[in-house]
Amino acid sequence: MALDPQKQTELLGSIPLGALAERMGVELLEASATRMVGRMPVEGNTQPYGLLHGGASCVLAETLGSIGSALLAGPDRVAVGIEINATHHRSATSGHVTGVAVPVHSGRTLATWDIEITDDTGRRVCTSRLTCMLRDAPPR
Repeated sequence: MALDPQKQTELLGSIPLGALAERMGVELLEASATRMVGRMPVEGNTQPYGLLHGGASCVLAETLGSIGSALLAGPDRVAVGIEINATHHRSATSGHVTGVAVPVHSGRTLATWDIEITDDTGRRVCTSRLTCMLRDAPPR
């Protein structure tokens, strides 16, 4: 069921990204159990040669897939990343990169996401896949 725009805006503001994603400037643009979109600045997330760090791409991918998995899991369950891979196709040196994550499997205990990361011109920078285990939330 699609959320109305006001509910979606409220949801985007209430989803915690985690300290690392926040430190790297990750922003959520769209959030649902069927599609996640976020972006991150290249500046501040580079390796010594001035290129987007491959680990930064993984942070963006895992953030999107993990939050999407948590939305799939529901309020009484948690999503824990168990495997990520990334193929880096080209470099990015400025602007932002945008990740679009879609689930390829959403089962009772596992969720797997394909994440495509592109630069500001729409060229693919990285392709990633994330698998999360869906578990019952621990008692509080």
